[in-house]
Amino acid sequence: MITPLAQADSVRIGSVDFVSPDEVKVLLDIEAPNDVALNTGIPRPFPRINSYILIPSESGFLVAQIEWITIERSQYPKRKGMQDFGVIDLPYPLRKMSLNPLGVLRENGKVPKGEPKYSFSRGVELYPTVGDPVLLPSQTQLKAIVESSGNRRVNIGISPLAGNAVVSIDPDRLFGRHLAILGNTGSGKSCSVAGVIRWSIEAAKQERQNTKSPINTRFIILDPNGEYSHAFSGLDKVRLFAVEAVEPNEEQGIKQVEQLKIPLWFWNSAEWSAFTQATAKTQRPILRRALRDIRMGATVVNTGEETQLLALRRYLSYQIVKMRRDMANNSIKEDATKFGYYLKTLSSDLSNRLAVFPKYNKEIKAIIIAVNDSCQNRYKSFVERKSGETVEYYTPFENNDIQTVVGPIETLISKIGGIIYQEEGVSEDTPLHFNVNEFADYIQMLGIEENTSQFIDFLVMRIRALISDRRIREISDADDMTLNKWLEDYICKSNSSEGSVTVIDLSLVPAEVVHIITAVIARMVLEALQRYRKLNGGQTLPTTLVMEEAHTFIKRYQNDSEESSASSMCTRVFEKIAREGRKFGLGLVLSSQRPSELSPTVLSQCNTFLLHRISNDRDQDLVHKLVPDNLRGLLRELPSLPSRNAILLGWASELPVMVQMNYLKEEHRPQSNDPDYWDIWTGKKVRTADWKAIADDWQQLNRNTEGIETSADEDEADDLPF
Repeated sequence: MITPLAQADSVRIGSVDFVSPDEVKVLLDIEAPNDVALNTGIPRPFPRINSYILIPSESGFLVAQIEWITIERSQYPKRKGMQDFGVIDLPYPLRKMSLNPLGVLRENGKVPKGEPKYSFSRGVELYPTVGDPVLLPSQTQLKAIVESSGNRRVNIGISPLAGNAVVSIDPDRLFGRHLAILGNTGSGKSCSVAGVIRWSIEAAKQERQNTKSPINTRFIILDPNGEYSHAFSGLDKVRLFAVEAVEPNEEQGIKQVEQLKIPLWFWNSAEWSAFTQATAKTQRPILRRALRDIRMGATVVNTGEETQLLALRRYLSYQIVKMRRDMANNSIKEDATKFGYYLKTLSSDLSNRLAVFPKYNKEIKAIIIAVNDSCQNRYKSFVERKSGETVEYYTPFENNDIQTVVGPIETLISKIGGIIYQEEGVSEDTPLHFNVNEFADYIQMLGIEENTSQFIDFLVMRIRALISDRRIREISDADDMTLNKWLEDYICKSNSSEGSVTVIDLSLVPAEVVHIITAVIARMVLEALQRYRKLNGGQTLPTTLVMEEAHTFIKRYQNDSEESSASSMCTRVFEKIAREGRKFGLGLVLSSQRPSELSPTVLSQCNTFLLHRISNDRDQDLVHKLVPDNLRGLLRELPSLPSRNAILLGWASELPVMVQMNYLKEEHRPQSNDPDYWDIWTGKKVRTADWKAIADDWQQLNRNTEGIETSADEDEADDLPF
């Protein structure tokens, strides 16, 4: 039987020559292997960059990773057991290597076969000293370094540098603290995204196979290139959403694709401001007020009578709140002309409602009469001598003038259900259904009321163009869509323990709104999970949001120059998710080929990185700044990593490890393969193009709405610039 001392001596390869907190230099023995080690149980390449070695210490073994290997010229040979005297000293090559200390490997009992059992922990307690022996790890020790730590439930690959040890991760750490998968095009990045999701779901199903109950995983993939439509075939509860719905056809292998629906009444004030490019001083206040009013019922929603009455209650309640607020802050006197225009607009708006609510015409007319009487008492005008124009203005209103209006409004509200105090929760950002077609008209009416019509023309034009654009209507027209139904379709069913995979294809979303649509989806998911925790005693509903091509949607921006742009607004939504999502059970997975273009705020909140081949200097520099300095040797291998290989480091891995990702079947890979130029050139693969069909689809000639032919004028209107 080999004693521990003899075993240690058989795997000794050198001694410590230099020690610092972030580097240990080793002088290799002349007898140390030159290319293959045969004394560790199985043949293993040694020495190799980024492989692991051990240094004995009082607490176990210090685990270190080889950063570089070199040869130094010595004056005389150093060889154990041999002394050369009386001969000429000749230069002799000696090998040295530099190590990065990583953690400690401890022995924790024995396995059933009597072999030692080890566990690895990150961090160094005791550093070695000069002269300490350096050992090659055994196969058992190598696997313990990579495979130790608890809850490693999902197998994602093997480590070629650690004896093909299985690399597994803890999903709580991987998804709970945000994951960034970075790499050049063609490095296997998209396959890693699809693989990590698929392998996590399969591992959960394996865990639940004895109970035969469904798993409750939730993944929402935002797919800007349409790559993931077939990547999750074979899994349960996979839903696909795209701009163009597709009916299923089992014979042709076509899966159902549901119509993507993001109603415009989902948009909050920041998203409307970003899209319309509203100016901060004049347009945004009017836009926010319009949203607040219209959500309160300033326009009649074309729905049932009960919903219409609720909208009327909101609208009238808001008018009472506004009037009382203006009385309290003395606006009815200090800004009487503005308040007079407001009353004039109120009278006109109520007149339009007479036909909608014939049952309450008497009460509505009483309000109109009271409003007109108050305006008439304070109305004044004069003719300017120079221009000859009539200038209208109002003298200060008194509280009695307003009370005569409030009284009839309260009478009507009491008949239809009572006052709704909107200021206690409902705001311009609350997703209440409203008639989008009347939104631009209402803003224009407010502009007249505020005497700022000349400043809001561009704002109104942008909104009208948005509403009339047929491409956007395909996404936003959703009269039958409720907030509850949307949450069930895109997150998960209510009161169900079954999860789902939701793939949202953004490839055909118009460029004008793709950032807004992406931001709305991400924000709605976050706010839904925030309210879930609030209503469930602090419990969370773990959900993962996956953003492919993240550098396009989570870009760096300058606050001073791009404050209201759609792209910067989209970035701010993901920055909020990165900062706060973990508390509400929302994990973030980013996939990008240009990390240097990503928001630093989002990247800094990612605790785990899966790094594929990265060749660009700027991207490499950024990655180096994201990880500890003692990993610089491992990251130098990024430019030369082959496909399927990646470096896993961060919170989900006890130590940085080189991973050869599991093989993903071709039918499960995202559709991001390189074009087959040669095979098509030489006729091995046949490609033909029906440009007529493509042109018809492009011009939407084969998608007439309700059988109505599309005119050329309408086509041209859709292509007008905003």
